[in-house]
Amino acid sequence: MPTPFWRSESAQDRLNRLDRPGFAFEFLRRNPNYRSDWSQTRHRVAQGILDAHDAQAELTRRWGLCFCP
Repeated sequence: MPTPFWRSESAQDRLNRLDRPGFAFEFLRRNPNYRSDWSQTRHRVAQGILDAHDAQAELTRRWGLCFCP
């Protein structure tokens, strides 16, 4: 869903049905600071500046995330 349309009635209905992890994901995906941090981290991994595992661990620490299998 494009970010400008998050207040639409259908989007609101979907948000109301989300569980906590789903709501957290929706919050983060709309957060410009998180999006920028994620993008910069991904770019650094792609350039070989950061190790992918270490980069994910640092990103999760900064944002208080837990990626479970």
